[in-house]
Amino acid sequence: MEIDGVFSGGGIKGFALIGAYQVIEQKGFTFKRIAGTSAGSIISAFIIAGYTADEILEMMDEVDLKTFLDARKMFLPFSLTKWISLYWNLGLYRGVKLEEWLIAKLKDRGISTFADIPQGALRVIASDLTNGRLIVLPDDLPKYGINPASFSVARAVRMSCGLPYFFEPVRLASSTGFNLVVDGGVLSNFPIWLFYQKKKHNKKRPVLGIKLSSNEQERPKRKIRNAIEMFSGLFETMKDAHDERHISSRHEKDIIFIPVENIVSTEFQLNEEKKLALLELGRNRTNDFLTNWTF
Repeated sequence: MEIDGVFSGGGIKGFALIGAYQVIEQKGFTFKRIAGTSAGSIISAFIIAGYTADEILEMMDEVDLKTFLDARKMFLPFSLTKWISLYWNLGLYRGVKLEEWLIAKLKDRGISTFADIPQGALRVIASDLTNGRLIVLPDDLPKYGINPASFSVARAVRMSCGLPYFFEPVRLASSTGFNLVVDGGVLSNFPIWLFYQKKKHNKKRPVLGIKLSSNEQERPKRKIRNAIEMFSGLFETMKDAHDERHISSRHEKDIIFIPVENIVSTEFQLNEEKKLALLELGRNRTNDFLTNWTF
């Protein structure tokens, strides 16, 4: 059965999304259109490219995730220069290795630009810091004087994955200069609203959301005891507030909530035990949900 889907961001916690996708496939659902942010944009792009859940997992097992941590070369050790790099380059890592990997994997399935996939099949979210606005890719590219058909899908996903201060921002050229673009999760980590923008919305297909967090009732309260925890709380509130406005009780019945609380999004040295636990959590939550899903 064909459905539309939304995959949330969550960095390395995205292994739980792969586990969820395995069960979705097993239940006989296929995605016609997908929207995603950050880690969710990666799995969304791979699904549209025709990869199965097991193939995505195999790709993730084959790659050494630490290769994505491509710091700029300096004469002194990274431990001494990382704050200098962060100050001048606006990120600890370039993100080039991640984009090159995405380019290669998508090219293996005949996909380079958005012209290579059906129109509207894939939309990913990024955040334009220069202009202070959310970007839906490829829809908003004409605002920058860019033809969506010629724009790299891998670059769009890399933009959506640009976690602030961790990866360097992408510099998107336009007629007015360069615009600094970072992770879509800054403004919308779960873009289910893309499928409910019209007041009188008649869905062509059921919409299924997969969100790497608890629902509002299950979510634990944050403990804020110092300035660092306050900054974390500010970022998490900013990230989730936009999306929460669009998750009504009407939508909650179509969302799989996968609470991943004990793993940091940037834990690229994830051990095998934690990886398997994330996959199993995604499978279990999705299986329980789909057993009783009515649409």
